[in-house]
Amino acid sequence: MFLSAPSTGQEAADAAFITVGVALAIGIVVLLALLLMVTRLFRKVEQGKALIISKVRDVHVTFTGSIVLPVLHKAEIMDISLKSLTLERGGREGLTCKDNIRADIKVFFYVRVNETAEDVKKVAKAIGTERASDQDTLQELFNSKFSEALKTVGKQFDFEELFTHREQFRHAIVSLIGTDLNGYILEDVAIDELEQTPLHQHDANNILDAQGISKITERTAKEHKRTNEFENDRKKELDRQNTETAETLAELEKRREEATAKAKREIEIIRAQEEAETARVQAEERLKAETANLRTNEQLGVQHQNQQREIAVAEKNRERVIAIETERIEKDRLLEVIGRERETELSRIAKDKEVEGEKREVADVVRERIAVDRTVAEQEEAIKKLRAVEEAERQRQSIIIHAEAEAQENLVKDIKAAEAAEAAAKHKAQEELTLAEARQQAAELDTRAKIRLAEGLQAEAAAAGLAEVQVREQDAEAVEKLGRAEAVVAAEKAQVEADAVEKKLRAEAAGLTDKAAAMAALDEVSREHEEYRLRLDAEKEVRLAGIDVNRQIAEAQATAMAAGLESADINIVGGDGAFFDRMVNSIGMGKAVDGFVNGSETVQALGSGWLGGEGNFAEDIKRILASADTEDVKNLTVSALLLKLIAAGGPEAGKLDKLLTTARSMGLDQLPVNALAPVKQ
Repeated sequence: MFLSAPSTGQEAADAAFITVGVALAIGIVVLLALLLMVTRLFRKVEQGKALIISKVRDVHVTFTGSIVLPVLHKAEIMDISLKSLTLERGGREGLTCKDNIRADIKVFFYVRVNETAEDVKKVAKAIGTERASDQDTLQELFNSKFSEALKTVGKQFDFEELFTHREQFRHAIVSLIGTDLNGYILEDVAIDELEQTPLHQHDANNILDAQGISKITERTAKEHKRTNEFENDRKKELDRQNTETAETLAELEKRREEATAKAKREIEIIRAQEEAETARVQAEERLKAETANLRTNEQLGVQHQNQQREIAVAEKNRERVIAIETERIEKDRLLEVIGRERETELSRIAKDKEVEGEKREVADVVRERIAVDRTVAEQEEAIKKLRAVEEAERQRQSIIIHAEAEAQENLVKDIKAAEAAEAAAKHKAQEELTLAEARQQAAELDTRAKIRLAEGLQAEAAAAGLAEVQVREQDAEAVEKLGRAEAVVAAEKAQVEADAVEKKLRAEAAGLTDKAAAMAALDEVSREHEEYRLRLDAEKEVRLAGIDVNRQIAEAQATAMAAGLESADINIVGGDGAFFDRMVNSIGMGKAVDGFVNGSETVQALGSGWLGGEGNFAEDIKRILASADTEDVKNLTVSALLLKLIAAGGPEAGKLDKLLTTARSMGLDQLPVNALAPVKQ
């Protein structure tokens, strides 16, 4: 019993819970079904449209949305948005204005259904919901009304007033039509196109059109006349301004040309002066350079000649000494002499080559200096030209600015004067203008005459200077060309001489080499024979050179003696040849002895007794020779004789020894005794 009670309560609770749950589920299903039904039956209305619901008893209009029950309700959608209706009239159907002129016009009327339930119902009842939104239906409904209003209002305005008072024209149309159009409302009116109907579209048989044609013709004629007058005035004004501008431009151009010509003339004068000055400076510098070059060449030539003369004198002295010594030296020494002569000649040639090289270097230095001077002169000339051009450019700009300022000032003055003169009296202005033109022409002619006269004087004054400058330039160019030609000839001559000497030496060396090779190829006997032949040839050349030297000495001595004996009183004794030889020998010997004695302190010390007059050298010699045998003395030299006598002994041995020393120091020891003191036969 205790356990069955709770079981019964639980079952009751479960039954109640199930009942409530079922009821709640049914409620939810019903609610969902209601929501779905409402959602399916509710119709939303778009903007610009109205929903008309025809119910059982009345008609309901809504602009947002409403539930439409099937079968019980009928729903219709009406478009109440703004619509535009176009009304266009043109040609012979154009709008007739107050002045009977037709106008081609195009007007837009903006119409919509008034957004009230009553107006929507009225429109729907009058024309139906579908036709209320149709464009053609609206055009058909309101075309006559709008056209009548447009004609009525258009007749109140002239054609020109339609253009100038378009807003009034639009307001008049709106006022006449009104805003209430049986459920519709006129929002606005816009005039899109408005033009006069062409004249040929007017009907000349229509009285109104004929009046419009007359007015159009009259007004267009007036306007054409006014336009023509304006056009003529405009052309005249343009012509007058163009004329004044052309005159001003011509005056400015004339002044500019004058300024340009003046600047150009001044630049040419400055350039000619600078070129003349430059040419003069270049000629002077070139003359200085050429003078220095010539002076240098002259000094080098003099030095070269002096050197050649000294070399020749030294060579002659050396040859003379060699000629005297060659009689007593060995034959091999002849070959050494010939080699030394060859070396001397080669040294001289080398020296000549060095001198020529120095000359060429001097010429190169002079030429480089001339080039540097020329470059400096050109740069200075370019700087001067640039300065002159810049100065001329600045002057030209200043002149142009000044001329433009003056021209503008004159232009303003002329314009004001011309306006005043035109206002006062055109005739007076014309007269002044004629006089001004005459004065201007006269001034221009005078100016041109003065310019021609100045140019003539300038050309005449500059002709002499330009001619002198041209002559100087030509002289300078000639001097420069001559110097270059001489330098080139000297260089080529030196080169040719050097080449010839080189070829000669090479040929000699080649000949010697060939000869040495040939001699090396010979056998012993042939080589001795060849050497003997060469020695004979060398001896022959030495003898011939000695003979030639003696001949030259004899000629010189004969010349000197002839000069000295022209006024002498001489008694000729003996034959021609003997007299001449003895006299020449005695004079030459005397001169040699005098020079030797005067120049040697030793001789003066040894021979002081004979030189001071205390003793007589000739008497001593004669006395010694007197004691000698004639044949012995005849074949002996002085030294041999004295040595023989010293060797013989005697009281005179000391004197003989001193005498031998003196003779040796005097160079008389190798002379034959017969030549110094002829022995008595």
